Amino acid sequence: MSGATKHTVTGEARRARPSIGQEVGLSLALLLLDLLVMAWLFYGYGITAWADGYATPGSREAPGVARQAVWVLAGGAVVTGGGLLALRRPVAGAFQLLVLGTAAAFFADLASR
Repeated sequence: MSGATKHTVTGEARRARPSIGQEVGLSLALLLLDLLVMAWLFYGYGITAWADGYATPGSREAPGVARQAVWVLAGGAVVTGGGLLALRRPVAGAFQLLVLGTAAAFFADLASR
Protein backbone atom coordinates (compact mmCIF):
# COMPACT_ATOMS: atom_id res chain seq x y z
CA MET A 1 0.00 0.00 0.00
CA SER A 2 1.52 3.28 -1.03
CA GLY A 3 1.54 6.38 1.17
CA ALA A 4 -0.69 8.25 -1.28
CA THR A 5 -3.60 5.86 -0.76
CA LYS A 6 -3.44 5.89 3.05
CA HIS A 7 -6.28 7.76 4.70
CA THR A 8 -6.37 8.91 8.23
CA VAL A 9 -9.49 9.11 10.29
CA THR A 10 -9.06 12.84 10.87
CA GLY A 11 -8.52 13.48 7.16
CA GLU A 12 -11.75 11.71 6.21
CA ALA A 13 -13.69 13.44 8.96
CA ARG A 14 -12.32 16.82 7.89
CA ARG A 15 -13.41 16.26 4.29
CA ALA A 16 -16.86 14.99 5.31
CA ARG A 17 -17.79 18.28 6.99
CA PRO A 18 -18.17 21.40 4.84
CA SER A 19 -16.74 24.69 6.06
CA ILE A 20 -18.92 27.36 7.59
CA GLY A 21 -18.29 29.60 4.58
CA GLN A 22 -19.65 26.93 2.24
CA GLU A 23 -22.67 26.47 4.51
CA VAL A 24 -23.42 30.20 4.59
CA GLY A 25 -22.94 30.54 0.83
CA LEU A 26 -25.26 27.63 0.16
CA SER A 27 -27.81 29.05 2.60
CA LEU A 28 -27.77 32.46 0.89
CA ALA A 29 -28.09 30.94 -2.58
CA LEU A 30 -31.04 28.85 -1.47
CA LEU A 31 -32.57 31.87 0.28
CA LEU A 32 -32.68 33.70 -3.05
CA LEU A 33 -34.49 30.75 -4.64
CA ASP A 34 -36.84 30.53 -1.66
CA LEU A 35 -37.69 34.22 -1.92
CA LEU A 36 -38.48 33.84 -5.62
CA VAL A 37 -40.83 30.92 -4.92
CA MET A 38 -42.48 32.73 -2.01
CA ALA A 39 -42.97 35.88 -4.11
CA TRP A 40 -44.52 33.84 -6.91
CA LEU A 41 -46.90 32.11 -4.47
CA PHE A 42 -47.81 35.38 -2.76
CA TYR A 43 -48.46 37.04 -6.11
CA GLY A 44 -50.80 34.19 -7.05
CA TYR A 45 -52.59 34.50 -3.73
CA GLY A 46 -52.89 38.28 -4.11
CA ILE A 47 -54.31 38.10 -7.62
CA THR A 48 -56.82 35.46 -6.53
CA ALA A 49 -57.83 37.48 -3.46
CA TRP A 50 -58.25 40.55 -5.66
CA ALA A 51 -60.44 38.59 -8.07
CA ASP A 52 -62.49 37.28 -5.14
CA GLY A 53 -63.52 40.87 -4.47
CA TYR A 54 -65.45 40.82 -7.75
CA ALA A 55 -66.89 37.32 -7.33
CA THR A 56 -70.23 36.46 -5.83
CA PRO A 57 -70.26 36.19 -2.03
CA GLY A 58 -69.37 32.74 -0.74
CA SER A 59 -67.24 31.76 -3.72
CA ARG A 60 -63.81 32.69 -2.44
CA GLU A 61 -60.87 30.89 -4.02
CA ALA A 62 -57.98 32.62 -2.23
CA PRO A 63 -57.99 30.29 0.82
CA GLY A 64 -57.59 27.32 -1.53
CA VAL A 65 -54.60 28.98 -3.22
CA ALA A 66 -53.09 29.65 0.23
CA ARG A 67 -53.57 25.98 1.18
CA GLN A 68 -51.76 24.93 -2.01
CA ALA A 69 -48.92 27.28 -1.09
CA VAL A 70 -48.74 25.68 2.36
CA TRP A 71 -48.32 22.26 0.79
CA VAL A 72 -45.68 23.47 -1.66
CA LEU A 73 -43.67 25.26 1.02
CA ALA A 74 -43.99 22.54 3.66
CA GLY A 75 -43.03 19.90 1.09
CA GLY A 76 -40.09 22.03 -0.01
CA ALA A 77 -38.98 22.42 3.60
CA VAL A 78 -39.04 18.67 4.16
CA VAL A 79 -37.35 17.79 0.87
CA THR A 80 -34.64 20.45 0.81
CA GLY A 81 -34.11 20.84 4.55
CA GLY A 82 -34.21 17.13 5.23
CA GLY A 83 -32.07 16.36 2.20
CA LEU A 84 -29.42 18.85 3.25
CA LEU A 85 -29.42 17.46 6.78
CA ALA A 86 -28.99 13.96 5.34
CA LEU A 87 -26.07 15.25 3.24
CA ARG A 88 -24.40 16.55 6.41
CA ARG A 89 -25.11 20.21 5.71
CA PRO A 90 -26.66 21.11 9.09
CA VAL A 91 -26.59 24.92 8.82
CA ALA A 92 -28.13 25.05 5.35
CA GLY A 93 -30.64 22.30 6.20
CA ALA A 94 -31.83 23.99 9.38
CA PHE A 95 -32.01 27.33 7.57
CA GLN A 96 -34.19 25.81 4.84
CA LEU A 97 -36.48 24.24 7.42
CA LEU A 98 -36.76 27.57 9.23
CA VAL A 99 -37.36 29.79 6.18
CA LEU A 100 -39.77 27.52 4.30
CA GLY A 101 -41.52 26.40 7.48
CA THR A 102 -42.13 30.01 8.49
CA ALA A 103 -43.46 30.84 5.04
CA ALA A 104 -45.77 27.79 5.19
CA ALA A 105 -47.09 29.00 8.56
CA PHE A 106 -47.71 32.46 7.06
CA PHE A 107 -49.75 30.99 4.22
CA ALA A 108 -51.60 28.72 6.67
CA ASP A 109 -52.68 31.85 8.50
CA LEU A 110 -53.88 33.36 5.22
CA ALA A 111 -55.82 30.17 4.43
CA SER A 112 -57.70 30.36 7.72
CA ARG A 113 -59.02 33.88 7.06
